[in-house]
Amino acid sequence: MSAPLTIIGSGMAGIGLLRQLRALDAERPVTLITADSGDNYSKPLLSTGFAKHLPPGRLAARSALEVADRLGAVVRTHTRVDAIDPRARTLRLGEERLPWSELVLATGARPARPFAIPEALHDRVFTINDLDDYRAFHAALTALGRPARVAIIGVGLVGCEFANDLTAGGHRVSLVAPEQAPLPRLLPEPLGRALGEAFEAAGMQLHLGRHLDTLEAAGTHVGVALSDGSRLAADLVLVATGLRPRSDLAEAAGLAVGDAGILTDRLLATSARGVFALGDVACVDGVNAMYVLPLQASAKALARTLAGTPTPVAYGAWPVLVKTPLLPVVALPPARSPARWRIEGEGGDLAAFAETEDGRLIGFALTGACVRRKVELARAAPPLLG
Repeated sequence: MSAPLTIIGSGMAGIGLLRQLRALDAERPVTLITADSGDNYSKPLLSTGFAKHLPPGRLAARSALEVADRLGAVVRTHTRVDAIDPRARTLRLGEERLPWSELVLATGARPARPFAIPEALHDRVFTINDLDDYRAFHAALTALGRPARVAIIGVGLVGCEFANDLTAGGHRVSLVAPEQAPLPRLLPEPLGRALGEAFEAAGMQLHLGRHLDTLEAAGTHVGVALSDGSRLAADLVLVATGLRPRSDLAEAAGLAVGDAGILTDRLLATSARGVFALGDVACVDGVNAMYVLPLQASAKALARTLAGTPTPVAYGAWPVLVKTPLLPVVALPPARSPARWRIEGEGGDLAAFAETEDGRLIGFALTGACVRRKVELARAAPPLLG
């Protein structure tokens, strides 16, 4: 029996690829290996579940066993890959050596933790990047038996979405970050300030322009000390300080890796023959786009390649829809720094246009009622990866 196609990772990338492949090839042996429970769920739902008071079980569409049965694959859960041998085409799982015919690395990204967390606080300081993380944080909220005081460290996409969701769920949220306004990578500062004002109007406390100094156990709560000498008291802390591609396995195996992930061409092929990378871990022809639409396009293209029809991936001008109902936000960040941001509108209804010196549109950001312009502007903007 020939070695199977092996996929490492059971997130949207790994499961999405398997689903696309099965539409083209129902028979090829596939093994999917995951370090977590392997439950199939939609990752974007993680930052909408607390407002709806959804227990973790409601977020999982199918268990690992159901995934294996429906998609005709061997699914190995709670299994860590220790090493990849590209020459022998094997994986090392403890003492086991597992052969593969082709290998797909869909290992995603891990939350960045730029500061140490005291041992005494490990049950009160969290990151949420997968369903198991959601389970742990949901359990901590439930154990309190009342609305929680949650300090969120970071005002990027993850921090802002969870801030909106937890506030809508009845919790008291404080946001801490060194930046002057929320969503600094997606929005020019005037639009970020508009989002911050909507957050404050909903009852959040914003502590911007300040770094986290220390986290300390203080009786039944967490003491959050900031760089300006001020202090907050929180029941729980959520760290949302960015994501880093999980490229350690690939780097240890000698594959070409950069700061933005595992380097691939537009066929998603890495520097090692027969090894591909997909999703948040992949830097495709110089672009790492940690969003749903690029991931889906990559899974569809790679499935065709693995089924025998080499298919380069292309990314359109796909704006990011931020899940902050307190003030809707849509953004298509420019691939390079614009010559200027031209801003129109008033209050929370703002449109910002990233333009070159000669006035060409290379990106945009929209808030409030202006988000209805997203389709029109996306048609005028250049593709992310044409």
